[in-house]
Amino acid sequence: MTSLVKIIPVLLIGTLFLASGCTSEPKQSSQAQPIKQNPDQKPIAVDVAIAKVENLETNTEFIGTTAPIREVSVRSRTEGQLISLNVDIGDPVSQGQILGQQDDGILRANVLQVEAELAARQSEVARAITQVSNAKTQVERARLEFEQAQADAKRLRQLALEGAIASQTAEQAQTNANTSNQAWQSTKQQVRSQENEVASAQKRVQSQVAVINQAKERLAYTTLTASTSGVVLEKVSEAGNLLQPGNEVIKLGDFSRVKVLVEVSELERSQIRQGQTATVKLDAFPNQSFIGQVLRISPAADRISRLIPIEVAIANRNNQIGSGLLARVSFDRNASTNIVAPATALQVGGREQKNQVFVLKESGENISVQARAIEVGNRADGKVAILTGLNVGEQFIIRSSRPLKDGDKVVLSALSEKKGKDKN
Repeated sequence: MTSLVKIIPVLLIGTLFLASGCTSEPKQSSQAQPIKQNPDQKPIAVDVAIAKVENLETNTEFIGTTAPIREVSVRSRTEGQLISLNVDIGDPVSQGQILGQQDDGILRANVLQVEAELAARQSEVARAITQVSNAKTQVERARLEFEQAQADAKRLRQLALEGAIASQTAEQAQTNANTSNQAWQSTKQQVRSQENEVASAQKRVQSQVAVINQAKERLAYTTLTASTSGVVLEKVSEAGNLLQPGNEVIKLGDFSRVKVLVEVSELERSQIRQGQTATVKLDAFPNQSFIGQVLRISPAADRISRLIPIEVAIANRNNQIGSGLLARVSFDRNASTNIVAPATALQVGGREQKNQVFVLKESGENISVQARAIEVGNRADGKVAILTGLNVGEQFIIRSSRPLKDGDKVVLSALSEKKGKDKN
C-alpha cells in the first residue's frame, strides 16, 4: 500500500510533462507555416475617365398654363335690355365689330327731343340777328335825323344873329338837334344790347349741340362692339337680360401672342430676369418647341405657397395655341463651365465624410488610386460639376468592380479613357 502511494506522484509528474510537450509542438509548426495571400488584395478592375471642362445644363422644367396675352371684358355702358348677341364662344372677332344690341327706344326718343330743342334755340338766334339788323337801321335813321336837325339849328342861329328871325326860333332848332342826338345814341345802345342777345342765343345753341352729342353717344352705347381683335372666351350674359351700366356681357381674348403662367420658388426667382429667353413645350404639340421671353415677374409671392408668379410670352402663329393648355417651361441660363464628371465617380469618405473622387496614380507597372476631396456644384442628367479638387487632364475612377479605398491597386478596363484619346 505504501509503495502504491509513492508511484502515483511519479505518474502525475510524467503526465504533466507529456501534456506540456504536446502543447508546444503545434505552436512551433504554426509559426513555420507561410501566410496565405488575401484575395481582396488583387487589383480591382476600374473604368477611368479624363477630367475635362464641359457645359453642364441645369435647366429645370416648370409646369404652367397658357392664356391669351390680353383679356378684355365687353361691358354694358347704359341701362337697357339686351336684345341680341351676334357671336358665340370661340368665334373670332375684329376690332370694331358689332357683337350685340341693347334696347335703344328711350335713348332714340331722347335724341329727337334734344334735337327739337336745338332747332328752337337756333330760331332764337335767327330772331336775335333780325332784331340787330332792325336796330342798326334805326341807328342810321336817327343819325340822319340828328345831322339834319344840327344843320337846321346852325342855319337858324346865323339868321337870328343877322336879325332875320327871332332868337327863340333858333333856340328851338338847337333843342330839336339835341333831342335827335339823344335818340341816335339810344338806338346805338339798343344795337349793342341786341348783339349781346345774339351771342347768348348762340351759346345756348352750342350748349344744346353738346347735349345732342351726349345723347347720341349714349345711344351708341346700346351697340356692343369689340374694342380689340380676338376670340370670344365667354358669354357672361344672354339676350333678354336687363343690363345695368358696368355689367359684363362678353369676354374676349387676344391670341396674337400667348402667355404662359408659371410659379417658381424664391431660389429659382433669383436666377430669372425680365426679358430672359425661355423654351416652352406644349403637350398639345409634342413635336414643337416654342421660344418665348419673360414678360412679367410678380413683385409679390403667394402668401401660402411662397411661390412667385411669372409670365412668359410666346408667338402664336395662325392662332394655333389656345387657352388653358398644359405647358412645360425651361428658363435658359448660362451653362456652368467646370470639370464635369459622372455622378457615379463621387464617393463620400474621410473623417469629415466629404465628397471625394479616386484619382489614378501610376508608378512604373503599379497602378493605384488616391482619394481626393472635392467641392461639387450643379447636377444634371446624371452628371455633376466639380468646382475644386480635380484638375483638367487628370485620370479619375468613374466605376469600380469593388468599393475602393485610398492606395488600392487597380487595373484599367477596356472602357477606360486613355490619355490622348477620346472615349467613344
